[in-house]
Amino acid sequence: MAVVEHSPGARVVAATAAALARGVEPGQGAAGALAVAPSLQLRERDPALEAATLAEFAAWATQFTPCVSIDPPDGLVLETSGSLRLFGGVTGLVRRIRAGLAPLGLDAAIAAAPTPLAARWLARTHPGRQLRAAAEWWRKLDDLPVELLGDGAEVSRATLDLLHGIGARRIGDVARLPRDGLARRQASVVLDTLARARGERPDPRPWFLPPERFESRLVLPASLLHTEPLLFAAGRLFSGLSAWLAARHAALDRCRLQLEHEGHPDTVLEIVTGTPGRDDGRLLMLAREHLAALQLPAPVEALRLLADNPVVTPGRTQDLFSDPDSARDAAALLLDRLRARLGREAVRTVHPVCEHRPERAWRLADPGRPAPHS
Repeated sequence: MAVVEHSPGARVVAATAAALARGVEPGQGAAGALAVAPSLQLRERDPALEAATLAEFAAWATQFTPCVSIDPPDGLVLETSGSLRLFGGVTGLVRRIRAGLAPLGLDAAIAAAPTPLAARWLARTHPGRQLRAAAEWWRKLDDLPVELLGDGAEVSRATLDLLHGIGARRIGDVARLPRDGLARRQASVVLDTLARARGERPDPRPWFLPPERFESRLVLPASLLHTEPLLFAAGRLFSGLSAWLAARHAALDRCRLQLEHEGHPDTVLEIVTGTPGRDDGRLLMLAREHLAALQLPAPVEALRLLADNPVVTPGRTQDLFSDPDSARDAAALLLDRLRARLGREAVRTVHPVCEHRPERAWRLADPGRPAPHS
């Protein structure tokens, strides 16, 4: 599969690993790509969907730091100096981010540096590299290609061609040019970009604010008429919901999963838990029980997950020998699973009441509810 963009002709902007192995390359024309891989499936680029995915990823990343900024068109900046000790340093934080991205179906090129631009450039060219704020740390940027000045900055293509024309191939080459000469050639934006990348000038970024209400939609690559393949896609949505709740230090006891059909009303699944929580595995397990008993009226084109009214929950202190709440959580999970499989009305408990007639000395109630007083 490959994604194409019309600007002006149809050209490949991204391709799967299988397509790359067959000779498809980014920047290649669509006709040329089909010539080397006749079975290639082409998809139109959707900038709105890309922006929505980036915003969803930004909301997910706020579980690591509240200081997250979207860096268009495809990047995020995380200011993590205040939370590095919590995650065991930069290496531990990167490990946590990569492990959390896997259920979302996303992969990221990650780098760390004292400034946003430097981190972005390193992520482009040297993923995994970490620069610390040592003396003259910025000299390690000198070997990077000069084309990076136009990545995430306002340096135009004409200015980059000018730099190439005078023999500047690396960032260090540009840094050694006379500054007054660059200013006379209307390349002062180059100086500003270099100063921001080196930390000589401030580079403020607006912080991303997570939405008050969670809503995420995932378009399926092909229509599905069986419920089992839907679980993988639903798992990504639940992972995003869990991260949104973690960033808010909150939990919830219900959410709504909508299955979108073409030419048919949506199928709505109410996922209800007995106690508020944010465990995506638990939510996915309940969704599996609902889907197993579901007869789809039409093929599913997309999934949408909605949740609101989160409940703020305090952090749980771990016990030295065991989790004191594990038994209660296991019982609640069993009740949730039985309700999802059998229906809420089929799972009841009995409470004794004050009544001299034995046949009236009990009442049916929902499990977990306090006993009545009479």
